[in-house]
Amino acid sequence: MNKKIVSWCLFDFASSSYSAIILAVIFPVYYTGFIVGNAAGQGDVWWGRAISASMAIVAISSPVLGGIADYARLRKKLLFTYTALCVISVAALYFLRKGMTAEGFTLIVLATVGMEGGLVFYNSFLTEIAAREYQGRVSSWGFATGYAGSIASLCFALLLIDKGSLTAVWPMSALFFALFSLPAFLFLPADCTSGVRIPEAAKAGFRQSLDTLKRIWAHREQKKLLIAYLLYADGVNTVIVFSSIFAATTLHFSPRELILVYLTVQFTALCGAFLLAKPTDVWGPRKVVVLSLYLWIMVSVAAFFVASKLYFFIIASAAGLGLGTVQAATRAFYAQFIPEGRESEYFGVYSLMGKTSAIAGPLLFGYVSSTFGSQRPAVLSVSVFFILGLLIVRTVKGGGPNVKKIMPDRPGPLS
Repeated sequence: MNKKIVSWCLFDFASSSYSAIILAVIFPVYYTGFIVGNAAGQGDVWWGRAISASMAIVAISSPVLGGIADYARLRKKLLFTYTALCVISVAALYFLRKGMTAEGFTLIVLATVGMEGGLVFYNSFLTEIAAREYQGRVSSWGFATGYAGSIASLCFALLLIDKGSLTAVWPMSALFFALFSLPAFLFLPADCTSGVRIPEAAKAGFRQSLDTLKRIWAHREQKKLLIAYLLYADGVNTVIVFSSIFAATTLHFSPRELILVYLTVQFTALCGAFLLAKPTDVWGPRKVVVLSLYLWIMVSVAAFFVASKLYFFIIASAAGLGLGTVQAATRAFYAQFIPEGRESEYFGVYSLMGKTSAIAGPLLFGYVSSTFGSQRPAVLSVSVFFILGLLIVRTVKGGGPNVKKIMPDRPGPLS
């Protein structure tokens, strides 16, 4: 494995500290329960608003920034800028105090925009560092390394919590992200100087993005895949950002118990990503996506009925098996449609669909929870996203063993 692939995977290792600690496990409970207060579901509402607002910003900006990255050759610089925004915002969470709802909302929006926006450029390196027949397994390696990063960062967090230093977890997470992302900025392919000024690049990138959207929308199979992804990614993203809140509020998990559960989930997700890395290439990513969605449907329905910590632990472990596989397989499936030379643009549109999907789900969960005075109906509503996504993705042609592009037409000159 060459250093470009290793450094690409290490960025996933680094960014997972944010995904695990800030987005999924510890900070959501701290913000909803302590900063806002969640007795009447208002914490759920504000957390849903923060995630939805940040994802909306990323969704709107991703296609244009993807075009700029390709046209002005700014991909690596933009990845660094977005990463720095996330790191600084996460470190600033240390200064939050009880009742600082708006300040926490603002910092989470900035941090999430930095994290999720940077993934547009991170994902676009995949087609450059790995040959097409190996992209499925390299994609899975990236996710698997990310789960290892989640485990490592959560272990550090657990040590701080056991010492009574909960708020010190936020700067620790920022430092973890900054430190382990450095190899990516050292070894990933460098930007090539194009001599194009930013305003010109922005204009050209906007035109490129419109062209990309037209191309995708005219390609029936790719369009169906993105619509399916829009739906089932909504379910996945909603589970990620609300699972710890559900466990803490409805099942009364302590912070230590939440970390131990999530560590197990990350371990099963790591195993799932590695076990299905080669099958993603051999069977084809479409089959892996379908199998993962069946698992997600069963998990979301079972969570509605869960009444004990033990059963939640079992359900969460099963969810971990499907977490890495559906993400990695979808990324590999989508990569089959990308014409050479437009990777950042196409992954910008991919991010647009993925982040747009994270707008409706968190809002729905928050308002269903506050309306019914219970999080259980909100949990059950998530299964609809998986069912609809499954029905559509089963109709998509392609996604078999990855030996060549499904979409062979090459991009024409920029007009």
